[in-house]
Amino acid sequence: MSTSGAIRLGRVWSVPVRVRPGAVLMGVVLVALFAPRLDDAGFGRPWLVAVLAVASLYVSVLLHEVAHVAAARHYGLPVHSVTLHLLGGETLLESDSATARQELVTAVSGPVASAVVGLAGLGAGAAVASDSTAEILATLGWINVLVAGVNMLPALPLDGGRVVRAIAWAVTGRERTGIVVAAWTGRFAGLSSLALGAWLFLQGARTAWLDLALCTLVGVFLWAGSTQSLRIADRAARIERLHVRRMFDSSRPEPDWPHLAVDLRGDALLRAMSHHPAEAYAVVDDDGQVLGTLRTRTVNRVYRVGARR
Repeated sequence: MSTSGAIRLGRVWSVPVRVRPGAVLMGVVLVALFAPRLDDAGFGRPWLVAVLAVASLYVSVLLHEVAHVAAARHYGLPVHSVTLHLLGGETLLESDSATARQELVTAVSGPVASAVVGLAGLGAGAAVASDSTAEILATLGWINVLVAGVNMLPALPLDGGRVVRAIAWAVTGRERTGIVVAAWTGRFAGLSSLALGAWLFLQGARTAWLDLALCTLVGVFLWAGSTQSLRIADRAARIERLHVRRMFDSSRPEPDWPHLAVDLRGDALLRAMSHHPAEAYAVVDDDGQVLGTLRTRTVNRVYRVGARR
Protein backbone atom coordinates (compact mmCIF):
# COMPACT_ATOMS: atom_id res chain seq x y z
CA MET A 1 0.00 0.00 0.00
CA SER A 2 1.33 3.42 -0.92
CA THR A 3 2.12 5.87 1.88
CA SER A 4 1.27 8.91 -0.26
CA GLY A 5 -1.26 11.18 1.45
CA ALA A 6 -0.41 9.78 4.89
CA ILE A 7 0.52 12.01 7.82
CA ARG A 8 3.77 11.20 9.62
CA LEU A 9 3.39 10.76 13.40
CA GLY A 10 6.91 9.77 14.45
CA ARG A 11 9.19 6.72 14.54
CA VAL A 12 9.32 3.33 16.26
CA TRP A 13 12.77 1.67 16.21
CA SER A 14 13.73 4.18 13.48
CA VAL A 15 10.74 3.06 11.37
CA PRO A 16 8.44 5.95 10.28
CA VAL A 17 4.86 5.74 11.61
CA ARG A 18 2.13 7.34 9.46
CA VAL A 19 -1.66 7.64 9.56
CA ARG A 20 -3.90 7.83 6.50
CA PRO A 21 -7.06 10.01 6.34
CA GLY A 22 -9.13 6.82 6.10
CA ALA A 23 -8.07 5.88 9.63
CA VAL A 24 -9.39 9.19 10.92
CA LEU A 25 -12.66 8.64 9.04
CA MET A 26 -12.99 5.16 10.48
CA GLY A 27 -12.35 6.55 13.98
CA VAL A 28 -15.22 9.03 13.58
CA VAL A 29 -17.53 6.27 12.30
CA LEU A 30 -16.62 4.00 15.21
CA VAL A 31 -17.24 6.73 17.79
CA ALA A 32 -20.64 7.46 16.21
CA LEU A 33 -21.40 3.74 16.18
CA PHE A 34 -20.30 2.95 19.74
CA ALA A 35 -21.64 5.99 21.61
CA PRO A 36 -25.41 5.27 21.16
CA ARG A 37 -24.88 1.67 22.18
CA LEU A 38 -22.90 2.68 25.25
CA ASP A 39 -25.71 5.09 26.09
CA ASP A 40 -28.26 2.26 25.78
CA ALA A 41 -26.07 0.14 28.05
CA GLY A 42 -26.18 2.81 30.77
CA PHE A 43 -22.66 4.21 30.51
CA GLY A 44 -22.11 7.70 31.89
CA ARG A 45 -20.65 10.12 29.30
CA PRO A 46 -21.01 7.59 26.48
CA TRP A 47 -19.40 9.86 23.86
CA LEU A 48 -16.28 10.38 25.98
CA VAL A 49 -16.05 6.66 26.66
CA ALA A 50 -16.43 5.97 22.93
CA VAL A 51 -13.62 8.41 22.06
CA LEU A 52 -11.33 6.83 24.66
CA ALA A 53 -12.20 3.35 23.41
CA VAL A 54 -11.40 4.24 19.79
CA ALA A 55 -8.15 5.92 20.87
CA SER A 56 -7.24 2.73 22.75
CA LEU A 57 -8.11 0.77 19.62
CA TYR A 58 -5.52 2.65 17.57
CA VAL A 59 -2.89 2.28 20.29
CA SER A 60 -3.60 -1.45 20.15
CA VAL A 61 -3.24 -1.39 16.35
CA LEU A 62 0.15 0.31 16.74
CA LEU A 63 1.31 -2.37 19.20
CA HIS A 64 0.10 -4.95 16.71
CA GLU A 65 2.25 -3.41 13.97
CA VAL A 66 5.28 -3.19 16.27
CA ALA A 67 5.04 -6.99 16.61
CA HIS A 68 5.23 -7.22 12.80
CA VAL A 69 8.33 -5.00 12.83
CA ALA A 70 9.98 -7.27 15.41
CA ALA A 71 9.20 -10.41 13.36
CA ALA A 72 10.47 -8.83 10.14
CA ARG A 73 13.72 -7.77 11.78
CA HIS A 74 14.15 -11.28 13.16
CA TYR A 75 14.31 -12.49 9.56
CA GLY A 76 16.51 -9.59 8.48
CA LEU A 77 13.75 -7.98 6.38
CA PRO A 78 14.11 -4.17 6.18
CA VAL A 79 10.96 -2.26 7.22
CA HIS A 80 9.98 0.81 5.19
CA SER A 81 7.16 2.19 7.36
CA VAL A 82 4.16 1.51 9.59
CA THR A 83 0.88 3.03 8.37
CA LEU A 84 -2.45 3.19 10.20
CA HIS A 85 -5.30 2.98 7.69
CA LEU A 86 -9.03 2.36 7.31
CA LEU A 87 -9.07 -1.18 8.70
CA GLY A 88 -6.15 -1.01 11.11
CA GLY A 89 -2.52 -0.85 10.08
CA GLU A 90 0.14 -2.12 7.70
CA THR A 91 3.84 -2.74 8.13
CA LEU A 92 5.40 -2.09 4.73
CA LEU A 93 8.53 -4.14 4.06
CA GLU A 94 11.23 -3.07 1.60
CA SER A 95 11.53 -6.65 0.35
CA ASP A 96 9.17 -9.63 0.23
CA SER A 97 9.48 -12.69 2.41
CA ALA A 98 11.87 -15.20 0.92
CA THR A 99 9.82 -18.25 1.95
CA ALA A 100 6.24 -19.16 2.80
CA ARG A 101 7.34 -19.80 6.38
CA GLN A 102 8.73 -16.27 6.74
CA GLU A 103 5.51 -14.86 5.30
CA LEU A 104 3.38 -16.91 7.71
CA VAL A 105 5.39 -16.04 10.84
CA THR A 106 5.60 -12.35 9.97
CA ALA A 107 1.86 -12.24 9.22
CA VAL A 108 0.62 -13.98 12.38
CA SER A 109 2.97 -12.13 14.76
CA GLY A 110 0.67 -9.11 14.91
CA PRO A 111 -2.63 -10.94 15.57
CA VAL A 112 -0.90 -13.20 18.10
CA ALA A 113 0.46 -10.15 19.96
CA SER A 114 -2.99 -8.51 19.96
CA ALA A 115 -4.67 -11.71 21.12
CA VAL A 116 -2.17 -12.19 23.97
CA VAL A 117 -2.64 -8.60 25.16
CA GLY A 118 -6.41 -8.97 24.82
CA LEU A 119 -6.63 -12.20 26.77
CA ALA A 120 -4.34 -10.76 29.45
CA GLY A 121 -6.63 -7.74 29.75
CA LEU A 122 -9.73 -9.93 30.04
CA GLY A 123 -8.03 -12.15 32.62
CA ALA A 124 -6.86 -9.17 34.67
CA GLY A 125 -10.31 -7.64 34.50
CA ALA A 126 -11.87 -10.80 35.87
CA ALA A 127 -9.30 -10.96 38.69
CA VAL A 128 -9.46 -7.44 40.15
CA ALA A 129 -11.98 -6.47 42.79
CA SER A 130 -12.74 -2.91 41.65
CA ASP A 131 -15.70 -2.78 39.25
CA SER A 132 -14.44 0.32 37.45
CA THR A 133 -10.91 -1.07 37.03
CA ALA A 134 -12.32 -4.41 35.88
CA GLU A 135 -14.48 -2.64 33.31
CA ILE A 136 -11.52 -0.69 31.89
CA LEU A 137 -9.29 -3.77 31.70
CA ALA A 138 -12.05 -5.83 30.12
CA THR A 139 -12.71 -3.10 27.54
CA LEU A 140 -9.02 -2.92 26.63
CA GLY A 141 -8.96 -6.70 26.44
CA TRP A 142 -11.91 -6.86 24.05
CA ILE A 143 -10.41 -4.07 21.91
CA ASN A 144 -7.23 -6.10 21.40
CA VAL A 145 -9.22 -9.25 20.66
CA LEU A 146 -11.17 -7.18 18.11
CA VAL A 147 -7.91 -5.97 16.52
CA ALA A 148 -6.69 -9.57 16.24
CA GLY A 149 -10.00 -10.75 14.77
CA VAL A 150 -10.36 -7.98 12.18
CA ASN A 151 -6.77 -8.39 11.01
CA MET A 152 -7.31 -12.11 10.50
CA LEU A 153 -10.01 -11.46 7.89
CA PRO A 154 -8.81 -13.45 4.85
CA ALA A 155 -8.09 -10.51 2.57
CA LEU A 156 -4.92 -8.75 1.46
CA PRO A 157 -3.34 -6.55 2.73
CA LEU A 158 -4.70 -7.75 6.11
CA ASP A 159 -2.77 -10.38 8.04
CA GLY A 160 -5.41 -13.03 7.39
CA GLY A 161 -4.89 -12.52 3.66
CA ARG A 162 -1.15 -12.91 4.11
CA VAL A 163 -1.77 -16.15 6.05
CA VAL A 164 -3.92 -17.47 3.17
CA ARG A 165 -1.18 -16.39 0.76
CA ALA A 166 1.51 -18.19 2.81
CA ILE A 167 -0.51 -21.42 3.06
CA ALA A 168 -1.35 -21.46 -0.66
CA TRP A 169 2.30 -20.64 -1.43
CA ALA A 170 3.49 -23.54 0.76
CA VAL A 171 1.00 -25.99 -0.77
CA THR A 172 1.61 -25.05 -4.43
CA GLY A 173 5.23 -23.92 -4.20
CA ARG A 174 4.33 -20.76 -6.15
CA GLU A 175 4.21 -17.35 -4.48
CA ARG A 176 2.07 -15.90 -7.28
CA THR A 177 -0.56 -18.62 -6.76
CA GLY A 178 -0.67 -17.67 -3.08
CA ILE A 179 -1.34 -14.03 -3.99
CA VAL A 180 -4.12 -14.96 -6.42
CA VAL A 181 -5.83 -17.30 -3.92
CA ALA A 182 -5.63 -14.67 -1.16
CA ALA A 183 -6.94 -11.96 -3.49
CA TRP A 184 -10.02 -13.93 -4.53
CA THR A 185 -10.65 -14.93 -0.92
CA GLY A 186 -10.48 -11.22 -0.05
CA ARG A 187 -12.97 -10.33 -2.77
CA PHE A 188 -15.40 -12.88 -1.33
CA ALA A 189 -14.88 -11.40 2.16
CA GLY A 190 -15.55 -7.91 0.77
CA LEU A 191 -18.83 -9.02 -0.82
CA SER A 192 -19.77 -10.78 2.43
CA SER A 193 -19.21 -7.53 4.35
CA LEU A 194 -21.49 -5.66 1.94
CA ALA A 195 -24.16 -8.35 2.31
CA LEU A 196 -23.89 -8.19 6.11
CA GLY A 197 -24.31 -4.41 6.03
CA ALA A 198 -27.44 -4.71 3.89
CA TRP A 199 -28.89 -7.35 6.25
CA LEU A 200 -28.22 -5.20 9.35
CA PHE A 201 -29.78 -2.21 7.63
CA LEU A 202 -32.94 -4.17 6.88
CA GLN A 203 -33.25 -5.05 10.59
CA GLY A 204 -34.13 -1.38 11.20
CA ALA A 205 -32.06 -0.96 14.37
CA ARG A 206 -31.23 2.47 15.79
CA THR A 207 -27.75 2.40 14.27
CA ALA A 208 -28.79 0.73 11.00
CA TRP A 209 -27.32 3.48 8.82
CA LEU A 210 -24.02 3.39 10.68
CA ASP A 211 -23.91 -0.42 10.48
CA LEU A 212 -24.43 -0.17 6.74
CA ALA A 213 -21.76 2.54 6.41
CA LEU A 214 -19.20 0.56 8.43
CA CYS A 215 -19.77 -2.70 6.54
CA THR A 216 -19.66 -0.82 3.24
CA LEU A 217 -16.33 0.79 4.16
CA VAL A 218 -14.93 -2.61 5.14
CA GLY A 219 -16.28 -4.26 2.00
CA VAL A 220 -14.90 -1.60 -0.34
CA PHE A 221 -11.52 -1.70 1.43
CA LEU A 222 -11.28 -5.49 1.13
CA TRP A 223 -12.35 -5.47 -2.52
CA ALA A 224 -9.90 -2.67 -3.41
CA GLY A 225 -7.01 -4.34 -1.58
CA SER A 226 -7.72 -7.68 -3.25
CA THR A 227 -8.01 -6.09 -6.69
CA GLN A 228 -4.67 -4.35 -6.20
CA SER A 229 -3.14 -7.69 -5.19
CA LEU A 230 -4.42 -9.27 -8.42
CA ARG A 231 -2.79 -6.46 -10.39
CA ILE A 232 0.48 -7.07 -8.56
CA ALA A 233 0.24 -10.80 -9.31
CA ASP A 234 -0.43 -10.08 -12.98
CA ARG A 235 2.52 -7.69 -13.15
CA ALA A 236 4.76 -10.29 -11.49
CA ALA A 237 3.65 -12.91 -14.01
CA ARG A 238 4.37 -10.61 -16.95
CA ILE A 239 7.81 -9.78 -15.59
CA GLU A 240 8.52 -13.48 -15.01
CA ARG A 241 7.85 -14.17 -18.72
CA LEU A 242 10.55 -11.74 -19.82
CA HIS A 243 13.46 -13.94 -20.90
CA VAL A 244 16.25 -12.70 -23.18
CA ARG A 245 16.60 -16.10 -24.82
CA ARG A 246 12.97 -15.96 -26.00
CA MET A 247 12.98 -12.34 -27.18
CA PHE A 248 16.20 -11.58 -29.06
CA ASP A 249 16.60 -11.73 -32.83
CA SER A 250 19.61 -12.78 -34.90
CA SER A 251 20.45 -9.34 -36.33
CA ARG A 252 24.00 -8.10 -35.76
CA PRO A 253 24.26 -5.47 -32.99
CA GLU A 254 26.40 -2.36 -33.15
CA PRO A 255 29.79 -2.66 -31.35
CA ASP A 256 29.00 0.08 -28.80
CA TRP A 257 25.65 -1.32 -27.68
CA PRO A 258 25.34 -2.50 -24.03
CA HIS A 259 25.56 -6.28 -23.49
CA LEU A 260 22.92 -8.53 -21.91
CA ALA A 261 23.45 -12.18 -20.98
CA VAL A 262 21.20 -14.52 -22.92
CA ASP A 263 19.91 -16.22 -19.75
CA LEU A 264 18.81 -13.00 -18.03
CA ARG A 265 15.12 -12.95 -17.14
CA GLY A 266 12.49 -11.28 -14.99
CA ASP A 267 13.53 -8.71 -12.41
CA ALA A 268 17.23 -9.29 -13.11
CA LEU A 269 16.70 -8.40 -16.76
CA LEU A 270 14.80 -5.21 -15.95
CA ARG A 271 17.49 -4.16 -13.46
CA ALA A 272 20.22 -4.71 -16.05
CA MET A 273 18.31 -2.66 -18.61
CA SER A 274 17.70 0.16 -16.12
CA HIS A 275 21.42 0.34 -15.34
CA HIS A 276 22.24 0.80 -19.05
CA PRO A 277 19.18 2.36 -20.77
CA ALA A 278 19.23 1.88 -24.54
CA GLU A 279 16.96 1.20 -27.50
CA ALA A 280 18.76 -2.07 -28.27
CA TYR A 281 21.26 -4.45 -26.64
CA ALA A 282 23.83 -6.98 -27.78
CA VAL A 283 22.93 -10.46 -26.51
CA VAL A 284 25.92 -12.59 -25.44
CA ASP A 285 26.42 -16.08 -24.06
CA ASP A 286 28.52 -17.12 -21.06
CA ASP A 287 31.70 -16.93 -23.15
CA GLY A 288 30.95 -13.40 -24.34
CA GLN A 289 30.09 -14.50 -27.88
CA VAL A 290 27.52 -12.22 -29.53
CA LEU A 291 24.31 -14.09 -30.41
CA GLY A 292 22.04 -11.31 -31.63
CA THR A 293 20.05 -8.22 -30.68
CA LEU A 294 17.39 -7.53 -28.06
CA ARG A 295 15.32 -4.43 -28.71
CA THR A 296 13.64 -2.50 -25.91
CA ARG A 297 10.41 -2.26 -27.89
CA THR A 298 10.29 -6.07 -28.01
CA VAL A 299 10.57 -6.26 -24.21
CA ASN A 300 7.79 -3.68 -23.88
CA ARG A 301 5.57 -5.59 -26.29
CA VAL A 302 6.07 -8.93 -24.53
CA TYR A 303 5.34 -7.31 -21.18
CA ARG A 304 2.14 -5.67 -22.44
CA VAL A 305 0.65 -8.77 -24.02
CA GLY A 306 2.13 -11.19 -21.49
CA ALA A 307 2.94 -13.53 -24.38
CA ARG A 308 5.77 -16.04 -24.64
CA ARG A 309 7.99 -15.94 -27.66
